[in-house]
Amino acid sequence: MKEPPKPPVTGGCQCGAIRYAFDAPLQNSHACHCRMCQRATGGIFAALVGTRKADFNWICGTPAFFASSDLATRAFCEKCGTPLGFCYNKQDGFQYVTIGSLDDPATAPITHQYGVESKLPWVSFCEDMPQDKTGEDVDAEVDVQKMKVNQSQP
Repeated sequence: MKEPPKPPVTGGCQCGAIRYAFDAPLQNSHACHCRMCQRATGGIFAALVGTRKADFNWICGTPAFFASSDLATRAFCEKCGTPLGFCYNKQDGFQYVTIGSLDDPATAPITHQYGVESKLPWVSFCEDMPQDKTGEDVDAEVDVQKMKVNQSQP
């Protein structure tokens, strides 16, 4: 007998206006310490997880989007301000969501840290995980050295 399919992984914003679902297993659960992720989330790092865009759907509402660079777009709820995630503009790329916006964030344990050149000196967790500086990941979806940043710079 065939095992029934697992229900999709779901999540959304804090006010409930925006909901999403993944129809495939989550991949690349990570913390990103880069300045762009710090500014986009208003936190000391972004905790993100995703899968291919083809396996992701906004199932309730439509988020607002901000092109934080010419390579990536970030989704957020216009009503409550929840940062929901980002995706690279590549057609076949990944859609990432903030782990905290998942209905069950415990299902996405962090396995990697990126952007560690901007990691705050007093942040210490997951030290045994692989760590990369921005642009060092040989499997990166995009060339960050060539990107145009659209976030304000101090």
